[in-house]
Amino acid sequence: MIVATAVCPHPPLLLRELGGGLDPLAELRKECASAVEALAAAEPDVLVVVGGHDVSAEHAEALVPVREFGGTGERVPRERTLPPSLGVARRLLDTVGYRGRVEMLTVAWDASAAEVEELGRRIAARTGRIGLLVLGDGSARRGDRALVRPDERAFAFDEEVRRCLSEGDWRGLARLDPARAAELMAQGRAALQVMAHALTPDAAADAADDGRGGGPARPRVLYADDPFGVMYFVAVWPCDC
Repeated sequence: MIVATAVCPHPPLLLRELGGGLDPLAELRKECASAVEALAAAEPDVLVVVGGHDVSAEHAEALVPVREFGGTGERVPRERTLPPSLGVARRLLDTVGYRGRVEMLTVAWDASAAEVEELGRRIAARTGRIGLLVLGDGSARRGDRALVRPDERAFAFDEEVRRCLSEGDWRGLARLDPARAAELMAQGRAALQVMAHALTPDAAADAADDGRGGGPARPRVLYADDPFGVMYFVAVWPCDC
């Protein structure tokens, strides 16, 4: 059963060393840490991380020698050997001192409705206490601060995502239009829909049939802002278990 779920974005500047002296995402990093701490407090047997990437895959976390990439043979941090979304997740987990078992998955940015549903249901069907950490950004075309041509539709799209996260509306997340999300450069669409399908009542009922019960409750949005013209959300969906 899924005992808690958290949503965080994955801008590279969440890695503190990339922010320079100004550290423009200090507040966002703090709220992400709070969300991850809430996951840890639920004491999952395994924490499943889902982030967007070019392809859907499972990912290991082992340290990799730099020489494999033409370097000097020095070892590099785990987050630098992972796809960017999972690398940010790994750093957040390390920041809060999480030492539990972690499994990392990517879902393709353009994953179909069938693919996100299948992955979400597969996560929901797992035995034991499961924590779910979802990494995904909102639209990247918000106003004058956007690095690409702004699109006024981005505001309505992101507001719908924020509403769904604040109300625990998995149906609304599942209805997000992949084509519209792609046009608005909303890279979190597929990962959020994996989360939606993992937390559907049907998925919870399947777990209950196995004596595992549970379901999402008391959602909270900890952060929703667009400091660089990209919408970032931080949210927590605890579960009654």
